[in-house]
Amino acid sequence: QVQLVESGGGLVQTGGSLRLACAAAGLTFRDYTMAWFRQAPGKHREMVAAINWNGGDTYYTYPLKGRFTISRDNAQSTIYLQMNSLSPEDTAVYYCAADFADNIQSIHDAGYDYWGLGTQVTVSS
Repeated sequence: QVQLVESGGGLVQTGGSLRLACAAAGLTFRDYTMAWFRQAPGKHREMVAAINWNGGDTYYTYPLKGRFTISRDNAQSTIYLQMNSLSPEDTAVYYCAADFADNIQSIHDAGYDYWGLGTQVTVSS
């Protein structure tokens, strides 16, 4: 079975940094575009970033570009999200998602096939 497990969430102060990781199992990792989404309380789930099969192409939601960085390590079947200059507005549950495609096809949650359970990120003011 496919399993995506996020880690690295926690409590951080405004202006701080955090690195999330998502370890994948049960799939051929190189066959998947991977993505991070987030969902704040009372809000819809939204795209954060996506990365194609070899990391050669990435997508960022415009307001986050330059502050967040997505990367992948195919040897470890893991993706990462480096988050810098964090604000309370970044507080959310962050989810890892996988799409059976070599390249980025969708920036919407309906375009992804598998999901992790999420990791909480809380940024204090």
